[in-house]
Order: sequence, then structure tokens, then C-alpha cells
Amino acid sequence: MKPAAFLPLALAAFAALPAAGTQAKTAAEEMLMLDPAARVEQRCNSRGMGDIGREHKNLHPDELVAYAYANTKLNNQHLVASGAAVRSGNTWYHMSYSCETANDGMDIKSFSYQLGAPIPRSEWEAHYLVAP
Repeated sequence: MKPAAFLPLALAAFAALPAAGTQAKTAAEEMLMLDPAARVEQRCNSRGMGDIGREHKNLHPDELVAYAYANTKLNNQHLVASGAAVRSGNTWYHMSYSCETANDGMDIKSFSYQLGAPIPRSEWEAHYLVAP
């Protein structure tokens, strides 16, 4: 193969690298770019999955849909997700939570949840629940 044949590959690899002097954004920087309401929901969902994983050793949550069975209610930085669903492995579970964040939506001030029964697969599609 001629050296010139490698040029397109080398250029493509070089173009994928960050420009000199720039750094990849941290997760916190990425979160701060979200709409404030989306930021609160993402932080609260993350907290919910973390708490469930720590408190229910047989579960390993990897997805949470806050609005699966009911719209969420956000008042300032206080989010109530009364119809949430959380997935662990091949099973979705009913869940509800109440969560309050700091004004910037980043730090959790309070969080409580209730974990419910498994959700039948026949209900998944209607409630935005996907298979892993």
C-alpha cells in the first residue's frame, strides 16, 4: 500500500482529536448546559438509581423514566415523580420519588422514594419503557 493511502485515515484521526488548548467537558459542565428543569430531573433520576442500587442489593438500575405513568411536577427545584419507572436488568419497576435540588439543580438537598411492583412487559411500549 502506498503511503498516500494512509493520508485520509491519518487526517480523519487528527480531526477527531480536541483542538490544542481545549479540554473535554466534565459531567458537571455538561449538566450545566441543560435546561434547568431537565437538569433537575436528570440529577434526581441519577440519585434514584444510585439509592435503589445501594439499598436493594439484588437490583442494578440502569434506566429511570420519571414521567412513565404520570407527568412530573416541578415547583422551583422540587420535583415530584409520582409515576416513575426504573429498570434493572430485564425488569421495569413502578417507582415514585420526591426530590429537591439546590438552586443550580446540581446538588440534591432531599430525596425520598418508594419502589413498587414489577411492570408487565405488555405495558412497556405505552409508557416509554424499552428493553435493555
